[in-house]
Amino acid sequence: MPSPRMLAYAAAVAVCALAGAGAVLAVLAGGGGATVTFLVGAAFALPSVVLGVVVAARRPDSAVGLLLVLVGATAVWLALGELYGLAFTRRPGLPLSELYAAVSQGDWMLLYVPAAMLMLVFPDGRLAGRRRRWTAAGLLVVPVLFIVIVACAPAPYAPPFQDTPHLLRLPEPYVGVLGVAGLALLPVFLGLLVASAAAVVTRYRRAADDVRRAQLKWLTLGAAFLPLTLLLCWAGYLFMGGAEPALVGLAATALAIPAATAIAVLRHDLYDVDRAISAAVTYGLVTAILLAFSTAASFVVGLGAGRASPVAAAAATAVCAAALSPLRVRLRRWVDRRFYPLRQAALAAVQDLRDRTHAGQAQPEQLEETLRAALRDPELRVGYRLPGETGLVDAAGAPLVPGAAHVAPVRLGGHEIGALVRGTAGSRELLREVAAASALLVEVVRLRVEVSRALDEAEAGRARLLRAGYEERRRLERDLHDGAQQRLVSLGMAIRLAQRHLSDGTVNVDDLLDRSVAELAAAVAELRQIAHGLRPSSLDDGLGNALTMLAGKAPVPVTLDVAADDLPDDVVVTAYYVASEAMTNAVKHAGPAAIGVRVSRAGDRVTVRISDDGPGGAVIRPGAGLAGLADRVTAAGGSLRLTSPDGGGTLVEAVLPCAW
Repeated sequence: MPSPRMLAYAAAVAVCALAGAGAVLAVLAGGGGATVTFLVGAAFALPSVVLGVVVAARRPDSAVGLLLVLVGATAVWLALGELYGLAFTRRPGLPLSELYAAVSQGDWMLLYVPAAMLMLVFPDGRLAGRRRRWTAAGLLVVPVLFIVIVACAPAPYAPPFQDTPHLLRLPEPYVGVLGVAGLALLPVFLGLLVASAAAVVTRYRRAADDVRRAQLKWLTLGAAFLPLTLLLCWAGYLFMGGAEPALVGLAATALAIPAATAIAVLRHDLYDVDRAISAAVTYGLVTAILLAFSTAASFVVGLGAGRASPVAAAAATAVCAAALSPLRVRLRRWVDRRFYPLRQAALAAVQDLRDRTHAGQAQPEQLEETLRAALRDPELRVGYRLPGETGLVDAAGAPLVPGAAHVAPVRLGGHEIGALVRGTAGSRELLREVAAASALLVEVVRLRVEVSRALDEAEAGRARLLRAGYEERRRLERDLHDGAQQRLVSLGMAIRLAQRHLSDGTVNVDDLLDRSVAELAAAVAELRQIAHGLRPSSLDDGLGNALTMLAGKAPVPVTLDVAADDLPDDVVVTAYYVASEAMTNAVKHAGPAAIGVRVSRAGDRVTVRISDDGPGGAVIRPGAGLAGLADRVTAAGGSLRLTSPDGGGTLVEAVLPCAW
């Protein structure tokens, strides 16, 4: 037995053949009307046939693709019938005229069969249960019986085949029985169509997963364009005196049903179908209310003025539209509660949390817990983006790794301040809408995390500075005790001893003075070295001169660009140590080929940038040189940033306040 995919391909080829026959009939019929009929039929059929072939190629074992092609075939068959009638009027001797005249009297039933079968087997392409099989069999048998019965009726065929001889004639006693049977088949066929539509509802209720429900909702959304056709027809008769706008609805339906079916089968998560259904129902109700009010206004004006007044009816409709504008939000909420409960629940939960937070009855950090309950997603996470960090953190300030889940950014004032990370449920569109509604709460939590982290860092930095100060004092005490102090004490003792022996001539005064001068020079040198650790003497001639001397001692080429002078002394010292420590770390750990140092000033800010072309990957570790440097910069009221991607070199940037 051929596979559904091969049958779909064969059906597509048959549709193309029918379209070719339609082109020939359009030429035979002549005139612009025949051409328009052919083009409209082809346009209606093309989306369904193309999408049916795509679905059949992607889902070869499913009959959905085949049925989509057959849905397009009905549009071609309808156009072919119109063209055959036009051509037959001009050329009564067309071939197969008797057969087509007999079949065309009841072939309208066939137009409903592919769509009804599609509802029976959607979305997996299989019939579920014995009842569905009987319904499918009825959809195939009843139209054929009806066509045969109508073809056997003794009455003349409908124009333009009224003079065509009947292909089938039955004896007179059976004609009445066939008429009754034909009438009886009409409610049977209607019942089969209702059963097909009910199959969609039954499958939705019995669906075991969200994927199946979403697919069935997509089919329902496509079918919802049929009521749009009715609304457009109503509007056409109301404002234009004809049903021409309904053609737009038919065109939209011809595109919407195959498109929605293909999306449901291939990409059910392409868009939030609940949101689309809710919006369609909302605007459909608003349109229906406006049309009803306009109809009533036209009727009332007609009674009062004795004739219709389009201007008065339009004015009344405009007043109704203005009155409905504030009610649209309430209508949307009412529709959301029934067709889009997740959206209504999520937005209501966010608003409730905002109100309770404002009243002091809740904390904004409860946002994650609130959204998990409202969206029925126990794995949903709320992340916050802190300045200077590339990743997200949670409400406690711990790093948050989104993984491969969908992330909906939260923006406020054009800046990304956080994100909602989907766990197991919720569409992307709904997550984006909830993210926008949660922006103020996310900003409050983000600021609190930032302040808390800044306080923790300030506390830790103060502790590190105290420890560093104590260690520096001990180092100075040790250096002074073991160095210059020992030399001066030794020198004093030597001079005191020499003083006692000056009278007996045993002391070589010249030698004593030479040794004393040497000891004093050594002590002075040690004191200068200690003082240089506190403030380099090279800074007396400016930051540029000090950095030039520092660069001259580096083992790698250093490019200097110092465009900031006349700076306060504390800023100069801090900037010097930033450059010195960063260059030392680069030479020690990165092994770069070159280092760049740039100092610039913009207003009351001085920026010191040290870059190298090393392998990157540097981090600020507790107790390391950069950690102490960060504390020094923070104590000066500035900020230190380290950028060191793997393979991309390292950049140390310090921004220092500068104000006299």
